[in-house]
Amino acid sequence: MIATPVMPLEPASPAYICPFDQACSYLEAAAKELKLDQGILEILSHPRKVVTVSIPVKLDNGEIRVFAGHRVQHSDILGPYKGGIRYHPAVTLREVSALAMLMTWKCALLGIPYGGAKGGIAIDPKQYSASELERITRRYTSELIKDIGPSVDIPAPDMGTSAREMAWMMDTYSVNVGHAVPGVVTGKPISVGGSRGREMATGRGAMIIVREALADQGRSLAGMRVVIQGFGNVGIAAAELLHQAGSKIIAVSTSSGGIYSEAGLDIPAVKAYASRNHRSVVGFPDAIAISNADLLTLPCDVLIPAALENQITEENVNQIKAQIIAEAANGPVTLEANRALEARGAIVLPDILANAGGVVVSYLEWVQGLSYVFWDEERVNREMEHLMVQAYHQVIQQSKLRQIPLRLAAYTLGVGRVAQALTDRGLYP
Repeated sequence: MIATPVMPLEPASPAYICPFDQACSYLEAAAKELKLDQGILEILSHPRKVVTVSIPVKLDNGEIRVFAGHRVQHSDILGPYKGGIRYHPAVTLREVSALAMLMTWKCALLGIPYGGAKGGIAIDPKQYSASELERITRRYTSELIKDIGPSVDIPAPDMGTSAREMAWMMDTYSVNVGHAVPGVVTGKPISVGGSRGREMATGRGAMIIVREALADQGRSLAGMRVVIQGFGNVGIAAAELLHQAGSKIIAVSTSSGGIYSEAGLDIPAVKAYASRNHRSVVGFPDAIAISNADLLTLPCDVLIPAALENQITEENVNQIKAQIIAEAANGPVTLEANRALEARGAIVLPDILANAGGVVVSYLEWVQGLSYVFWDEERVNREMEHLMVQAYHQVIQQSKLRQIPLRLAAYTLGVGRVAQALTDRGLYP
């Protein structure tokens, strides 16, 4: 068994599905399949560095409030740490640690020279003004100034953050070092060194993986009935691209609820409605209101959970009717639910593959920033698609070779590559 990580983690309630425990379970399963040395497993099960900083900020009303910010750096065996910054009330050190570990395997699976990291602050960004969020972000960045950098750790947007926060982070870092450093973060505005294609990247990657999975069944995206939980940046991009490819998007949702239309939703109209309705799709005309829970159980060909983790669990897995589940979010299907879906023949396209488009284009942005040579969107999309398709077929080949499910196949590839690099580099005494 994997040892308890040597870091402070919050206690969990009995009903709570701990994301870090789940991530360790996936690591342990891959290690068993690969017959990894116990010492290598012990190293990979612990994050290399855990940073928690105090973030004192003066709010608009003059009140001073202190927030806690986290940054977990899991591994830099293959290269600099890489991972998003999340602003969400449910952010915990357990969650951030799990996501940092998953990012390590994701980068290795895609052949990207990065290690995994993740950061976050337990706040609801909707409750703060833009000026307050800027002060929070800049102070958080300044507290991490010695722990991030273009050759050390490269943050990116995640849930609750966007290109705006990345621009603030880049500027704060650049002011402190005395010159512009576009490579310190990715997911920036194009005006300050961001990459074309980044905004749509995660959703585009999910679409590509779904397309490849359907092609293996002799089917295409055209006419597929698709349900998408989560209509944020990832869900919107996936919905738009699938809609353009001829798929019928029959339901989408946000945290406030969802909408359903058997005839298919007009995705450009839904996007426009949400943009003027505080990012909510609730109340969209010519659609039926539906809860997030009921949305997951709709009859469909493809289900794309693109919101939070632990959405498909033992409690609702028997109601899931989709035959293809593409994890555009991190960890939306629990370990037990995944086993149940696989047992009945459903295809679960694992998160470290299905949502990897974002980190692929982040890598391409980093490369452009370091070289100060920037590409057009067509080249970015072409480079990203090549890496996504290559990784998909490697996972399929590994699954067939070892006679194992897709998730385990993806993890054996990612974990195996990191373990091999660790073995080759050796252990510094």
